[in-house]
Amino acid sequence: MRHRVAGRKLGRTTSHRIALLRNLATALFERERIRTTLMKAKELRPFAERLITLAKRDGDRVHARRLARREIHDAIVLKKLFDTLGARFTGRAGGYTRILRLGARANDGAEMAVVELIGSEYKPKTKDEKGKKKDAAAKEKAPASAAAEGDASRAAK
Repeated sequence: MRHRVAGRKLGRTTSHRIALLRNLATALFERERIRTTLMKAKELRPFAERLITLAKRDGDRVHARRLARREIHDAIVLKKLFDTLGARFTGRAGGYTRILRLGARANDGAEMAVVELIGSEYKPKTKDEKGKKKDAAAKEKAPASAAAEGDASRAAK
């Protein structure tokens, strides 16, 4: 019986499994969306959410940063975790990640998934937004091109 036995071994030794989770969490915080196997994604979720909860702490900021530094060894990612991501999730009481299933991988049939942070969803641009962007770019270029034409006409004189 597996009573009170939590977590998956993922076919790795303890040290290898911890290193894997640290690397996955670092990549998740850096890119905000990663693609991995479903079992790794399910193991990553509590690990990453615990680190985000540390980043939300206000009172003991230095201690929380030191606890997170044990797991996240990249200084740039650690800074992003505490400055950007911690601030993004201050009003949220948990559930900072989302796992989306992708189906089986072609070569070995492993179930694949995308792990993403809430708030980093893909937002495709509508046709109206694309048109507005082109119009804004044309307006910015128009004064610059007019100034260039004026310079060219002065140089010709």
